Amino acid sequence: MTREGGPGAGENPAAGEEPGYGIGAVSRRLGVPASTLRTWNLRYGIGPSRRSPGGHRRYDDADLRRLEEMNRLIRTGMPPADAARQALRPKPVSGERPAYAAGEGTAAPAGSPGSPGWPTSPGWAESPRPIDSPGPPDSPGPTHSPRPSELSRSSGLSWSSGLSRPPESAAPPASAVRPGGEPGLPSAVMLARAAAALDVATVSAALDAALAAHGVVWTWERLVLPVFAAVTRRQRDTGAGIDVEHLFSDRLQAALARFAARAPSPVHPRPVLLAGAEEEQHALPIHALAAALGMLGAETRVLGARTPYRALADAMRRLGPAAVFVWSQIRETGDPAPLAGLPGLRPACRVVVGGPGWWDGLPTQVVRVNTFRDAISAVMTTLR
Repeated sequence: MTREGGPGAGENPAAGEEPGYGIGAVSRRLGVPASTLRTWNLRYGIGPSRRSPGGHRRYDDADLRRLEEMNRLIRTGMPPADAARQALRPKPVSGERPAYAAGEGTAAPAGSPGSPGWPTSPGWAESPRPIDSPGPPDSPGPTHSPRPSELSRSSGLSWSSGLSRPPESAAPPASAVRPGGEPGLPSAVMLARAAAALDVATVSAALDAALAAHGVVWTWERLVLPVFAAVTRRQRDTGAGIDVEHLFSDRLQAALARFAARAPSPVHPRPVLLAGAEEEQHALPIHALAAALGMLGAETRVLGARTPYRALADAMRRLGPAAVFVWSQIRETGDPAPLAGLPGLRPACRVVVGGPGWWDGLPTQVVRVNTFRDAISAVMTTLR
């Protein structure tokens, strides 16, 4: 990382003659969002200690060392408040190390004493890692596509075989997966850690940034699934984490709603209805699919969780949708018989179902999808 400001770049920051480092440069170097750095400064007093001649706050080398140490301690499982206190303790001059010597600032090895088992990784400064790519042993989420069993709790995120990432050769719709690459986007590790700390502001900002930069499918596959897999593993191993799951689910649904509000004007006169099967309480996949479809120009109406089939049928008669999507997460809600009783419409309406709860024996006119991208394709094909 280079200093922002040329003159005096090689001088001692204590001399007060150099601007130091801006928050953007520090954020990129540590892999920590600027909003989190500001939170650390406000909550724990660990932040920029100098000002540029123009009055802007700047981090000097000592500030960077403290932040590097705090970041390292958090990655080993230490709570942020304790990590900040330890990082702020004065160190003997002889014991200090260069701020960014090669190889320093990495996480403690997996299995280090005191690690609580919450996902940690030395890769905070890296761009978000595909969930099926190899990673270090203590990386944030699964280094494979999450198994349905890891995503089968109240987050409701499995699509039969899991909402797993398809092969690289499978091309998603161009508008559903937006190109990104802006520095400072969150990683799954970063997002999981913010959720574990119940840091609403950071979780919301991270999800908003990822959705704006990359769209729904990328955010779902690269961030949401690994975070929920980590949460459910923690629940399985320790019995804790329901609060984390609920907070993350709430912030995710809110972020999807904000993102969907920016959708372009519909390109098809008939809407798409999305609903949870009767008594099905899991609704996040419905909201995610609605947001992705909306960005492709589809008008969506989300009826939400636990939609009685009679109510769904009434909505179909009133709206005349081009497609209906019904989600079933658990076997208790996956009886296909009520689907046969949905009204036949003219023009025809395609009924698409997703989720691991559905039994065999679906009506012949019903299309079953197993991945997020297949769901988008099945609906958008109807609208063309």
